[in-house]
Amino acid sequence: MLVLALKMEVPPADQSLDRLFSSGIAIERSREQSILENEVTELFDDLAGPVLHYLLSFSLSLQDAEEVTQEVFLSLFLHLRDGKPRSNIRAWIFRVAHNLGLRRRESNHRISKVAANPHDCPVELLVDIAPDPEQQITSMQRRQRLLAIVNALPEQDRQCLYLRAEGLKYREIAQVLGISLGGVALALARSLARLVSVDGR
Repeated sequence: MLVLALKMEVPPADQSLDRLFSSGIAIERSREQSILENEVTELFDDLAGPVLHYLLSFSLSLQDAEEVTQEVFLSLFLHLRDGKPRSNIRAWIFRVAHNLGLRRRESNHRISKVAANPHDCPVELLVDIAPDPEQQITSMQRRQRLLAIVNALPEQDRQCLYLRAEGLKYREIAQVLGISLGGVALALARSLARLVSVDGR
């Protein structure tokens, strides 16, 4: 009976191999993630300044230009993480910056127009429609899901996310936490990527 019990406790060979294979995949993914993080950090350190200056040429405020710069490098992180083409990354970064800069400028113009002439804008932009109970429940469930993800983030990533939500800029977060600008960008990119992937399900 003891031999039989011991045999039952030993997992079948194919299960052990599956576990070993899974852990091998996890280690490989972790290595790839680390390489990708270093690459994005280096690109941020090299190109964030030039991208910011380029965006300022769109007549954006410094705050808008900084926010769009952050969006550009988040987009880069997601682009590379998803294994998309990496040919001429520098040109890709500036193309994305160009498109996002134009979009932000157009959005600012629309907001200014509505603020200046509220009587000329469509009624649906002015009417505040309260969500129905179903929408409220969906919204509450979404908030709980996102909060669970935030709480599961590594401490430094979570701190970066909270400070950013409080309106601090990347360089201010870097000063508060004593890390590099690239480290802040990377922490936020990782956090936002996890939030986007969960929220998109």
